[in-house]
Amino acid sequence: MNPYWNTNVARHPDILRAVPEGCVEALDVGCGDGLLARKLASRAKRVTGIDSSPRMIADARELAADHPGLTFLEGDFLAADLSDGTYDFVCSVATIHHLDFEAALCRMRDLLRPGGVLVVVSLARSATLAERAFAVAATPAVRITKLLRRARSPQGMPGMKPQMSYGQVRAAAQRLLPGVRYQRHVLRRYSITWTKPAR
Repeated sequence: MNPYWNTNVARHPDILRAVPEGCVEALDVGCGDGLLARKLASRAKRVTGIDSSPRMIADARELAADHPGLTFLEGDFLAADLSDGTYDFVCSVATIHHLDFEAALCRMRDLLRPGGVLVVVSLARSATLAERAFAVAATPAVRITKLLRRARSPQGMPGMKPQMSYGQVRAAAQRLLPGVRYQRHVLRRYSITWTKPAR
């Protein structure tokens, strides 16, 4: 279940803890090789992973051959045929900065059932003096942790530098998801956690 570790995988335990009790349908947006989706299979009856990379989806399908209840879709999340109000849990790790942030966040929000939980983990850039100071202060811990844990990512995993700053991400999330909980983490990630209001 843990063939590699990196600063994205570091957030997996918190994501798994956020899965609501009795979760039936879960969606992993930007699932990559399916590592998180396979972990989610222990918390949800059915898990769907979607990714735009043919190589990543091929790897995910191969690695999940012995995991019933897992489905992987290749395609553009914003254009995929996914039904609103379907999922008890939606998560996304290091993917939303590859997409139109607001469009992607709104789509994830709309895909949730009332009472469903959304968790987004991703990267942003440091734009203000305070954001830069946080990044500088965290750098030794990040380097040491990555060295000790032998951080690596799967071959072929697409990468992209974030365009939005931490402040921009937080402001947009608070506007689009009233009551959202935003956190900035030491290992160069932020997280957004939100529960969709019950009707």
